[in-house]
Amino acid sequence: MLNSEKPLILPLNVRALGRCDYEPVWRAMQEFTATRSAVTADELWLVEHPSVYTQGMNGKPEHLLDLGDIPLVKTDRGGQVTYHGLGQIVVYVLIDLRRRGLGVRQLVDLLETAIGDLLTGYGIAAHTRRDAPGVYVQGKKIAALGLRVRHGCSYHGLSLNVAMDLAPFQRINPCGYAGLEVTQVCDEGGSDNLSDVSIVLLSCLKQCLNRL
Repeated sequence: MLNSEKPLILPLNVRALGRCDYEPVWRAMQEFTATRSAVTADELWLVEHPSVYTQGMNGKPEHLLDLGDIPLVKTDRGGQVTYHGLGQIVVYVLIDLRRRGLGVRQLVDLLETAIGDLLTGYGIAAHTRRDAPGVYVQGKKIAALGLRVRHGCSYHGLSLNVAMDLAPFQRINPCGYAGLEVTQVCDEGGSDNLSDVSIVLLSCLKQCLNRL
């Protein structure tokens, strides 16, 4: 007889943080990760940040071209420099990788797949690059990824450009790539409603993570 048991779906909580400055949320992620136990439920934190540049641990100063009056936070994720601003969805992924049997590369693939699923739903053809994590539309970056893993648990996550001022990206080499163009969901024929896109993205993320 075939095994009719349903696959185990691990707890996955969502926190909608609203609009918050970057650094307090980053410190809260660190605290959550440092104090979680083997039975702590995984979480997705949904947030929108006011204008800020963030630079990864190995960030190189030559990728900071002209920051102007936008603050820079040197953080502990991987990758180079990126920009967060209003009209962009940020989802922080606080996952116990060991409990889910995931490696970092697998988690990156899952996040990229979820973003791709969302964009497909809006009729937007997206692709990934093995050498440069993130999601692209006709060579333009629409979503960025940056993670940190401590004691087998991830934090930081992804950002998806929805309906924002893209000009600040011109003041940096996005993710360390000179001349890399960026785009956003509304400019590619998708929705400009941040709330609607957030709901779909969270659904896609949950589906991808719960396929395990």
